[in-house]
Amino acid sequence: MTEDENTVHLLGISGGKDSAALAVYMRDRVPQMQYFFCDTGEELPETYEYLAMLETYLGKPIKRLNPDRQFKHYLAIYSPGGDLDPDTGLPPAPYLPSQRMRWCTAQLKLKPFEKWVDEEFSGKRIMSYVAIRADEDRDGYISHKTNIQAIYPFKEAGLGKADVYQILEERGVGVPRYYEWRTRSGCYFCFFQRKAEWIGLKERHPDLFERAKQYEKVIRDPETGEVIKRYSWAQGETLEEMEQPERIIEIKQRHEKYLEEEKRRNKSTRLLDIFEDALDDEDDTLPCQICNL
Repeated sequence: MTEDENTVHLLGISGGKDSAALAVYMRDRVPQMQYFFCDTGEELPETYEYLAMLETYLGKPIKRLNPDRQFKHYLAIYSPGGDLDPDTGLPPAPYLPSQRMRWCTAQLKLKPFEKWVDEEFSGKRIMSYVAIRADEDRDGYISHKTNIQAIYPFKEAGLGKADVYQILEERGVGVPRYYEWRTRSGCYFCFFQRKAEWIGLKERHPDLFERAKQYEKVIRDPETGEVIKRYSWAQGETLEEMEQPERIIEIKQRHEKYLEEEKRRNKSTRLLDIFEDALDDEDDTLPCQICNL
């Protein structure tokens, strides 16, 4: 078996702009490339729509990697003991994933990927192409498997965010529609969403917002009614609290303030750049390195 026959080229697509641009960029450079998407089953409709469009451009399917069990199953495992609600199937104290405990990434994305590699490409050398740009100071997912080698084409070519947009625009691919109100790919209930993005979800996908609300729970003192514990997606408040009319106005006004400030100082004329940077100013938490590639 030759080195080429023993080498597999893989590129993971998240549903975001960077991985889509890398797929477009590498299409003719590595014709034997295989594309995959770790499908949690909890993605936005716009993500699936974008994947279908990308498949048409790439001329080959994007393999969907699904976890063995769905989100609710792992939520029950990671949450404190107690009987599941017979109506919702949720635990009494739902231990939702957070910045400090990203069990969702491990169970719904990393494990399905590594299982697929082990079963499908046993004994082969894996070249994993990662969509991290030259203007980013991070490494992304580093596998402990000795047969997987990470390659960073954008870093090697010195390509940054502006180049990513140019690649997508010149090839007629564009960006996902969710970029109208959200800047990160991932599950519809991702805890990395900023408050303004949660409101965007409520306005564009009220059914998904309501579904996300069902996972939250507030524990109160039975005598005083004082909040003892919040199991919520966003820090400091539940989605029910966030969706109150006066709170929505407050969140939108704060977001508009950051947008105006960003317009004055941002040299880019691209509205998406301004929107993204304004959201970053509102919340500087780093996104999940796997979901956001």
